[in-house]
Amino acid sequence: MAKDMFHVGTQVLIGKERFSGIFDGMTKVLIVTDKFMHESGTVSYVTDVLDHLKVEWKIFSEVRPDPDIMTVSKGVAMILEFQPQAVVALGGGSSIDAAKAIVYFAAKESNAPRCKFVAIPTTSGTGSEMTNFAVISNPEKAAKYPLVNDELYPDIAVLDAELVKTVPPAITAATGMDVFTHAVEAFVCTEANHFTDACAEKAMKLVRSYLLRCYKNPEDMEARQGMHDASCLAGIAFTNAGLGLVHGMAHTFGAHFHVPHGKANAILLPYVMGFNAGCYDSQLTDVAKKYARISRLLRIEGPGIRQSAFSLIRTMRQYNTRLGIPATIKELGISKEEFESVLDEMCKAAKADNCTSTNPRECTPEDIRKIFLQAYDGKIGTGR
Repeated sequence: MAKDMFHVGTQVLIGKERFSGIFDGMTKVLIVTDKFMHESGTVSYVTDVLDHLKVEWKIFSEVRPDPDIMTVSKGVAMILEFQPQAVVALGGGSSIDAAKAIVYFAAKESNAPRCKFVAIPTTSGTGSEMTNFAVISNPEKAAKYPLVNDELYPDIAVLDAELVKTVPPAITAATGMDVFTHAVEAFVCTEANHFTDACAEKAMKLVRSYLLRCYKNPEDMEARQGMHDASCLAGIAFTNAGLGLVHGMAHTFGAHFHVPHGKANAILLPYVMGFNAGCYDSQLTDVAKKYARISRLLRIEGPGIRQSAFSLIRTMRQYNTRLGIPATIKELGISKEEFESVLDEMCKAAKADNCTSTNPRECTPEDIRKIFLQAYDGKIGTGR
């Protein structure tokens, strides 16, 4: 990530029309996915094409939410044994992240060039199909480790809205707010540039137009494709610019309490925006001007910078309400005692998280503590 660079290393195919051409001349393909995708038959999206081309395939379907080190090790062993020419990741962010790590470490282990890597997202949220990021968990330490390396970029991403039309509304909501959080954080972070801004702005406009539509009507294919495209564009933005404190906090919070990443982002986003903008301090920060630009983009701006920043924060809370996402951590059923028992640990982890390094406002573990406590019960100004 650097202000003076912009990289798009992944070819994007929209729909399935050119899909079969990916495997020309290949004899073996490994599919990385989860148990549901395998057992529900969704994996036939790939296997039917491979059967038609007479390409041998195997399925690694041990991926679970928040893929861990053990899962990656098993996948690496399977690649080294099977020796495929391509790996296809089919699923949400967890499957794509697991496949990234598996492909990367298998190449390191064999000391050979990595095989072709194809990502096919079945949720519209992580943007992982366009990024050089992967997040792998360590359950023993209740930690998530972001991996960042250009070797993690998929070679090809396939965006097909047909694969997301059966996604349940709750997942549509959480992943949709994940998209918006990616776009907002990329837009205001310290390494943003004109190119990342363009992708982030378009992603936010698409979310404005389509998220509530596909939440209410899952078979609205125009809305589904719009959110799929938004996820991809937000992924391009944040892999080039970076993210911020929302993600730094969400990684450790999700690891400790097993809260889905998109939902964690959605809950934390308004509180972090309030901190970044200085909305509850004696003076606004320069970040408030960027939030005001987002308000103008979303057609919710107020008569001044403070009002526009507050309008964006209120709108995010309203989105959460309309999407059935809790407004506070407390509403997740997490007790205050349980929360506070790991609060210091989470604050340290969030401060050390790589995503926090590009947050637009400097923060201390004490700042993060205050934000976590605000997010716990919704009371702004608490922190003691």
